[in-house]
Amino acid sequence: MSKGNPAEKGNAQPATSRAGMEAAACVGLGTTDNGSGLDVEVDEYDELLASIGRSFDQDVRIATHEAGHALASRLLGQEVGGMTVNPDTARGYEGLCWGIGHTEAFAEGRGDASDVRDVLRPMMPQAGEDRRPVADVFGSVYDKCIELLAGQAAERMVLDGEPAAPADDLRQARALALLICNSEEAIAAFLAFCGAAARDLLMPYGDVVMVLSIVLRMKRTLEGPEIDEIISDVQARKSVAVERARRRQWQRVIENAATFRAADCERA
Repeated sequence: MSKGNPAEKGNAQPATSRAGMEAAACVGLGTTDNGSGLDVEVDEYDELLASIGRSFDQDVRIATHEAGHALASRLLGQEVGGMTVNPDTARGYEGLCWGIGHTEAFAEGRGDASDVRDVLRPMMPQAGEDRRPVADVFGSVYDKCIELLAGQAAERMVLDGEPAAPADDLRQARALALLICNSEEAIAAFLAFCGAAARDLLMPYGDVVMVLSIVLRMKRTLEGPEIDEIISDVQARKSVAVERARRRQWQRVIENAATFRAADCERA
């Protein structure tokens, strides 16, 4: 996953209205406002943002970015350890989404894509050599680059304005691309392709990205099981809504058929 997305701090594009996000969060979590509770929560949220030097729009963007990473990983069949929207100045990130085992790898100094590249580079075939033994490496690089670029894709999909370039995501994606590309032109084309693939992967799940980002902003950190539960809940609610719409449509078909039959009987 991405080490972080500090580039988003300077992006002042409007994300969405505060009232709309609060209302969506309340609906998604089944909460109600008694006339004062929501105001108190908003005040606490504003104080939190002030304490970390972040605006509302920046927080929305970072949460959406990390939600994109997490959802892309799950859609690609990878486990997610968790994600946070809280910054860590020591490690230099504004938000983070991590996989299983990330903490241990980071502690041992091998938690970066460049470390993976350094280990795998000697194993990669040269021109004319059989590539079948490392076919899984090519597939893994492709999937990982999609995950890394999914944060920016999620921002473009659900928020207004062009997001700032995620410097660390692009750095890590480029490090991995060097395993299978031999020129800057090839790297740029490959990463552009992965970015388009990330967009296509997330496009049917814009509602999931939005709900994940809202809950993340409220809780600040989500563990892997919580992320899976949110995704499952949104998908279940969507399935119920689709089934209800199908039944309403079928009921209208039955009612129209009855009307036509009655009209035919009158004419007869």
